[in-house]
Amino acid sequence: MIVGLRNLILGVIGCVLGLWMGAGRWLFGIGGELTIWYLPLIGVPFALLQLWTVRRIRIATDRGRRVGRAPYVSLALSWACAIGFGLTVPDLSGGELVTILSLFGGDFWLGMSIALCNPLGIIAFATTIAALGFAAAAGREPRPEEDEDEPGMVPHPLER
Repeated sequence: MIVGLRNLILGVIGCVLGLWMGAGRWLFGIGGELTIWYLPLIGVPFALLQLWTVRRIRIATDRGRRVGRAPYVSLALSWACAIGFGLTVPDLSGGELVTILSLFGGDFWLGMSIALCNPLGIIAFATTIAALGFAAAAGREPRPEEDEDEPGMVPHPLER
């Protein structure tokens, strides 16, 4: 696949999932007043981190570096957790907390959703940051090798 197309797909998925995390409940008719907090404080930062990761992948490929599997696996894990977060994050609709899962499963799933949404959100952000780190590491310039026999090196002060 062409690198530009791959990065475009990765960026679009990241932005759509950021929107899903912030306002996905509106698709099911249970969007509420908490969306004004979720969208700018969770959805937008997630999308920006995803785009930053894609940019670092692009920088690494432009420099001719090989980008391993780690950034892509981390992105996929963050996407899975972002989908789970969107399904489990509660919103105030009609004066009560409702999640997408509780909409279809009842009160048991409301309690489970509230218990699971924070860990899923934290893991989604953590794996996105890990993907960013892996992509940045892939694009770094290699470190110069040090040779101990190099004539320009100063001897250690305790060896005198």
